Amino acid sequence: MNIELEIFSPVHQLKNELFDKQDLKVFIKRDDLIHPLISGNKWRKLKYILKKASDQNKTHLVTFGGAYSNHLLATAAAAAKFGFKATGIVRGEEVENDTLFLCKLHGMQLIFVERESYRDKPSLFNKYFADDDEAIFIDEGGASAEGANGCAELVDELTEIYDHIFCACGTGTTAAGIINGLQKHQLNTEFHAIPVFKNGGFIKDEIDRFLITPADYQLHTDYHFEGYAKTNTELINFIKTFVADTGILIEPVYTGKMLYALYDLAAKNYFKPGSKILAIHTGGLMGLLGMKEKF
Repeated sequence: MNIELEIFSPVHQLKNELFDKQDLKVFIKRDDLIHPLISGNKWRKLKYILKKASDQNKTHLVTFGGAYSNHLLATAAAAAKFGFKATGIVRGEEVENDTLFLCKLHGMQLIFVERESYRDKPSLFNKYFADDDEAIFIDEGGASAEGANGCAELVDELTEIYDHIFCACGTGTTAAGIINGLQKHQLNTEFHAIPVFKNGGFIKDEIDRFLITPADYQLHTDYHFEGYAKTNTELINFIKTFVADTGILIEPVYTGKMLYALYDLAAKNYFKPGSKILAIHTGGLMGLLGMKEKF
């Protein structure tokens, strides 16, 4: 089975008076353009998981997520595109929304489970699919060594060397992959992880478990806006201004928080003048559908 997407992820420069004043050159890698639904780090994390499933003759993808999970939607779309069956185990009470509608439209079967039992995902997999030899367990968000391997390929695509790379963090898989890619190419680029959870220091353990060799990186834990999928007027206004000024769509759960952190650090003279900075747009734009009322 040929499991490939043509990668279209250009790098665009972000122009802003703040960056000019600080003598910074800031760019954004547009992984959101890879695919309408299997976009950004979602495709990179799924690529080698799907290849593993194919190699093991697994035809049924079983994965996990919340009711507005971009990962669930990406898995549903990838399953339809590459000929797999898919089941999504959804955290919380049964609901209907735009994201789950699109999951079902792509053929994904949904199982809703209470939040307490959702904590033990391997047990849930065994409960429903222990007798299904064609089913493969895919962790929430695609967290896995295979996912990190896919994310490492982002660095292979870079044609310039950057002093800093910024990326939002949910499971830590994307961050670990990029750090592995930087080490592979022996680059001295400083990596900056922006956890989207409150008290996000735990993400260091999640990143470190997928690193090929130990590495130093920066973890900025003050840009969570009170927690996962939480926001406030300041972040929403930042996103509105950014989208209107650049024409690049971002959302409040991941990329919006990451870019806010980058702009805030620039305003606080964090970077040396002349620094070259790359932000990673990790896609996930369908997350906007669950936050329309915030705007």
